Amino acid sequence: MSEPLLSIQNLFVSVEDSAEGILNGASLSIGKGETHVLMGPNGAGKSTLAGAIMGNPAYQITGGTITFEGENLLEKSVSERARSGLFLSFQNPIEVPGISLSNFIRTALEMRTGKKIRAWAFKKEVKQVLDALQMDEEYAERDLNVGFSGGEKKKAEILQMLLLKPSLAILDETDSGLDVDAVRTVSKGIQEFQKDKDASLLIITHNAAILSALQVDQVHILVDGRIVAEGGPELIEEIEKEGFSHFEEAGVSASEEGKPNE
Repeated sequence: MSEPLLSIQNLFVSVEDSAEGILNGASLSIGKGETHVLMGPNGAGKSTLAGAIMGNPAYQITGGTITFEGENLLEKSVSERARSGLFLSFQNPIEVPGISLSNFIRTALEMRTGKKIRAWAFKKEVKQVLDALQMDEEYAERDLNVGFSGGEKKKAEILQMLLLKPSLAILDETDSGLDVDAVRTVSKGIQEFQKDKDASLLIITHNAAILSALQVDQVHILVDGRIVAEGGPELIEEIEKEGFSHFEEAGVSASEEGKPNE
């Protein structure tokens, strides 16, 4: 079996001044070209896991390992993780006045590749992606997220993902608060990303609607900071019918196991 693209083993994460951990021995692996879904009740630690992968300084790793393409990710800075091919779509993207969405993506792409990108070639590629998403060309020339609706901000994140072409894209509640049309656009963008057979996805969501048109390889259920169930797309159907209640019971029964050594 080939080495996984991302491997998280027995991860413990806490925040400053908190006696209790947010992640309590979480483990999961994602292979190259695979799409994984992470689901769980509110407060389970899903966004914390995404933040820990990307190196958010708000979180303290107290145990466990994270490797990406065989390298220790915990030794890398946030910018090094991004340049290595990791991408995180935020729940609440910030506004950046004075910088167009197009220029922001172009600069990020140049930083990742270390190569100067010709403006005309990049503009052509942006147009192709916008056309695929059925979005107006003027959208890319607006200041980054300034005056954007919630749905527009999420579409901007998808546009960034498609143009940056990361090895692993982590979509943290990208569908949260979106109307039906916006969910359709976001889902279409994810489908476009999946056309690259080497690209991997970790989709964090509460809403199974965005998953209906996607090819999903594995589903992970996170409860109380640990993975309590894993399986195929059938787990999504189970959650839609029964919710997270019986998974929460499994989390409680495992809560005393796997604690880090004092």
